[in-house]
Amino acid sequence: MAGLVVVLAGSMYCLRWPSRNGEPADLQLATHPPFRFVVYGDTRFTDPNDTKASNASVRRQLVKAIAEANPAFIAIAGDISYKADEADWRIWDTETIVWREKRIPVYPALGNHDLEGDQKTALANYFRRFPEIKSCRYYSVRIENVLMLVLDSSLEETSGPQGQWFRSKLDTLSSDVDFLVIVMHHPPYTSSSDAKTFGGGHSARSEEEAFARVIETRQAQVRPKIVVITGHIHNYERHEHGGVTYLVTGGGGAHAYPIERAPDDPFQSKTINYHYLLVTVDHEKMSVAMNRLELGNGVATWTKPDSVAISAPAAVPAARK
Repeated sequence: MAGLVVVLAGSMYCLRWPSRNGEPADLQLATHPPFRFVVYGDTRFTDPNDTKASNASVRRQLVKAIAEANPAFIAIAGDISYKADEADWRIWDTETIVWREKRIPVYPALGNHDLEGDQKTALANYFRRFPEIKSCRYYSVRIENVLMLVLDSSLEETSGPQGQWFRSKLDTLSSDVDFLVIVMHHPPYTSSSDAKTFGGGHSARSEEEAFARVIETRQAQVRPKIVVITGHIHNYERHEHGGVTYLVTGGGGAHAYPIERAPDDPFQSKTINYHYLLVTVDHEKMSVAMNRLELGNGVATWTKPDSVAISAPAAVPAARK
């Protein structure tokens, strides 16, 4: 791809087209509380005939339902494509056209499958679909009282350029932010495991475990409530640690598997859970509902087997002069 450059210096790490500014994008989306947005991951858009990699019928039903929910935006927690080649991304183009027709912004995080094969080609395919993120592998989006940080968990999250940028965001949180939402692919907590033999699974990596320690320490020091939303595990999970809510939303279509959940997991389920998360935000209040899809004989049945309400402490009024 002519003109494609990699910038790695100081507090930035962007694969971008040449521009004056190599800093990660700081985006803004105008809306008004209450508003709703959707997060989900592990869609694995690919040839519909490849039923081992992904369930095309599930993918399409989820895309349709999300469009009908009319969210302010959609965030995707990685593994959007399966092989990251042009053929897979053309399936994305075709199956998600309704989102573009409705002009719903999409804010993606990179997953390991989005980086398959030649990384330069994979990233070119990815960035071509999301020009609004300005070819940045990590970036921020401010939506009213929410600051969303989208991270690339294939890079260092607590050190290096991304780690420096992330810590700077934590150090400069605006007083009118009620919720800090972090979206990335790999989860800090999961009851899944690489050792499971009944259909797949992934254990939490040491990098994300270290990341969790950083944000839980910071949660004790800041007013905004921190919510971490990830994918990678092809199911749904919810965990609470150190005042931080952790959600795993990997039920976007990739071959799903059950999880042997820990006894103290807030959500218990022995089934697979194809789903998306619908997040509703108001002043100092956020609710997250898991919208579960069951397909039987081509008929979609929707349920909401789990939800969580999250409240931010009231902001301290500014002192009168």
